[in-house]
Amino acid sequence: MAEDSQQEKTEQATDKRREDFRKKGQVAQSREIHTAALMTSFLLLWTFYGPTFWENLQGLLGGLLAQTGTFEVTPLSVQNLFLFILGKLGLLLAPLLLLVLVVGFFSTFFQVGWLFTTKPLEPELGKLNPIKGAAKFFSKRSMLEIVKSLVKVAVIGFVAFKTVAGEFEQGLYLIDMPPVSTISYLAGVAFSVLAKTCGILILLGIIDLLFVRWELEEKMKMTKQEQKEEFKESEGDPHLKGKIRQIQMEQARRRMMEEVPKADVIITNPTHLSVAISYRRGEMDAPQIVAKGADAVAMRIREIAKEHNVPLVENVPVARALFKVDIGEQVPEDLFKAVAEILAYVYSLKGKKS
Repeated sequence: MAEDSQQEKTEQATDKRREDFRKKGQVAQSREIHTAALMTSFLLLWTFYGPTFWENLQGLLGGLLAQTGTFEVTPLSVQNLFLFILGKLGLLLAPLLLLVLVVGFFSTFFQVGWLFTTKPLEPELGKLNPIKGAAKFFSKRSMLEIVKSLVKVAVIGFVAFKTVAGEFEQGLYLIDMPPVSTISYLAGVAFSVLAKTCGILILLGIIDLLFVRWELEEKMKMTKQEQKEEFKESEGDPHLKGKIRQIQMEQARRRMMEEVPKADVIITNPTHLSVAISYRRGEMDAPQIVAKGADAVAMRIREIAKEHNVPLVENVPVARALFKVDIGEQVPEDLFKAVAEILAYVYSLKGKKS
């Protein structure tokens, strides 16, 4: 029982696991959002573009019919006519085709962000197994998709029926209306049905998006053993260890530089060494090294010391000897006298008693 409980996916997914899923193209993406966005955008575009479309289409058909009596039928003329009609229809349908591309891109981008991967396109031998393929038709996922489709069709069908049924009495007067008025009325009813359908699709799309995100979170959950193994792999990554070591060194250097203004003296080698010494009578048994550095770090220690009026004393042998001592350690006994003389000199400059 204990072993089984350890295999339960009870732990939240780590950042690495989420990234691995993204690389494989396994992201929370709702197809209902695509459908709702495309249909709503198409309806909005058609509201403004529809009159222009029909006007241009009517002009095209009228022009073709007007030339039927004078049109000379030859292989070349038929080819040119076909290309002419194809070009005109292409221009008429271009806004609609462009809409499909733009809406398809942005509906995906707003759901999953920028993601480019060819992993889902790579062939997998397991997918060619006919037994596994047939099992997918009877899986829980397939049954859920069927239920979702039936619910969507039922809801949209019910709303469409109620809308049309509400217009039934008004529709009885269509017999006495001119054809243009009849077409206009039917177009208004169709637009109402489509507008309500878009509203339903948007609502269903939001619900479906929340569901697929929850479903993906459940799928990405890990067992405690998986988390331990991932942690071990991450710890063994030389790049990660190097990054951690770099951060630790930067933090240690920052803390060291914060101690420089508190130092009593900076003992320097004029070429490339700086060692900061601090001594608090009554608090320390002996002077302590609070910072040290070579080359660029040494220069930075001197700059900070000058900014905070910390004295700099040049002493090559003492600086070299103290540089070998770790930060936070006390001055070695064999250097007590030399360091004491330097501190006494500094105190005398400050008007302090040694």
